[in-house]
Amino acid sequence: MRPWTPLALAALALAALPARAADGPRAVIDHVTNAALKVLDDRALDTETKRLRVQDVVYAYVDFDTMTRLVLARNLPRFSDAQRAAFTKEFREHLSLTYGRSIENYKNERVEITGDHEEPRGDWTVKTKILRGGGADEVLVEYRLRQDAGTWKIIDIVVERVSLVANFRSQFQDIVSQGGPEKLLALLREKNAKREAFDDKKS
Repeated sequence: MRPWTPLALAALALAALPARAADGPRAVIDHVTNAALKVLDDRALDTETKRLRVQDVVYAYVDFDTMTRLVLARNLPRFSDAQRAAFTKEFREHLSLTYGRSIENYKNERVEITGDHEEPRGDWTVKTKILRGGGADEVLVEYRLRQDAGTWKIIDIVVERVSLVANFRSQFQDIVSQGGPEKLLALLREKNAKREAFDDKKS
């Protein structure tokens, strides 16, 4: 799985205030990324505190129910309501645990919104560019958002053309095909207990 930059991951989650229902998708991402920078630049906070803030705040900005449907895709009907709820919980925790750890690698990165456009069926994509220090290459990050009850929420992140949703979907489909929903849930629980990133080659 492609390593995700600390700012891209933190921008997914960190913000001082919840987005207003009237905010458009570009305003939501601008708000979140600016707040992320503020937290990441706060030298008074240790890494674990920042990670916990990611865990606490991420739920307000990501539509995990929609992300669950997109990740499970054709395997969704194989999950009972209880299994689907369990998967959403474990997947949400997995993202927080594994990607939250990347915060400690933050190196004074900055974000520039480079554009946005409407997608088919009403979704919206906001394009950003992460400016890294020390002459490092810029990183292109796209956020896909969907409106839910009047509020725009993130349903996917695409880093250098690699989709978080598509990446996990590919791994999870093979596991469910071979072992069913309980196999996937067991693997996610194991990874979360060990605070390990999911990798189908090691599963």
